[in-house]
Amino acid sequence: MRQSESSRFLDEALRGLDGAEAFVAAGYGAELAGSEYRSCFENWDRRASVRVKPARTLAVSEVGQVYFPPELVPVASHPLVAAAEGSVERLLVQRLHHYLHFTTELEQFAVIPVTADISAGRAGLRLPRGMILDAYRITTDEAWHAQFSYELAEQVALRTGVPAVLPRRPQFLDRLDEVGQGLDPDLRGLERLLFSIVSETLISAVLADLPRDKRLPAAVRELIRDHAEDEGKHHAYFRVLLSHFWSALDTRTRRRIGPLVPELICCFLEPDYRAMSLLLLDAGLPVADAQGVLADSYPRREVLAEIAKSAQSTVRYFREVGALDDTATYEAFAAAGLVD
Repeated sequence: MRQSESSRFLDEALRGLDGAEAFVAAGYGAELAGSEYRSCFENWDRRASVRVKPARTLAVSEVGQVYFPPELVPVASHPLVAAAEGSVERLLVQRLHHYLHFTTELEQFAVIPVTADISAGRAGLRLPRGMILDAYRITTDEAWHAQFSYELAEQVALRTGVPAVLPRRPQFLDRLDEVGQGLDPDLRGLERLLFSIVSETLISAVLADLPRDKRLPAAVRELIRDHAEDEGKHHAYFRVLLSHFWSALDTRTRRRIGPLVPELICCFLEPDYRAMSLLLLDAGLPVADAQGVLADSYPRREVLAEIAKSAQSTVRYFREVGALDDTATYEAFAAAGLVD
């Protein structure tokens, strides 16, 4: 770089400084936010799975076990699937592939970008210093979750002989992009932060139930248990983050983005129909039969009821910060079946 250019950049930087304001903008003045914050990560070095848990490896003796609970895969019990020899077993292996792929994509492309922005002071929020540090920890956790999910999927493919058949992108990423594209330019990006809050505070049946299911290979149960233990702390963090985020918005902005929250909840919780169709085709069903199985297995009323059940804690948190006090926001939650 020529000396004159270097001097120009230095001069511009110096003119742009305004006391402590520049440091606050970069996140270094975060402690000025003033609110107390009790971290759940004080024992992170001794408890985080990336620090202390071993790599999870499938044992040879575990071949032939169920790889995903059939009760959590509605298409598995459909007569057209059950009638084809070996289809259910293959379908359940693919369902584990899809779950692991969903995890890697969620962590890498939805959560990590948000926590990285928070840790770098680029999220537009003034947070307690402890929350900045914990954002770094969550970023590390989520990168490990993505990596160990990928590694286990590679083992599953090798051990079962069933390679993953995956969509180009998970459904939730395309839906999230659509939400962002529908926003006014001054709001774009907020949907990513909101989606992270939503996804990290929802109660996943997979994380809750699979570690206790003895039908599954031990490595699958242990990996999901590792993930669930980390996510318990993330849940608490993002609940606090919601309070900071919502209080930082003016009334007009709250009214504009509040009605988006039910769509973001559905983005995360609604079955990935595109992935499920690939799963059925891989199991040997013709296209017409696969379409029929999907329609029979996911009645709209039942899907919405399951979403509402899983979203109860998240809905409560948005109610606590006052989001549902706005009429349009409440009506959007009610239309999605999330409140009465």
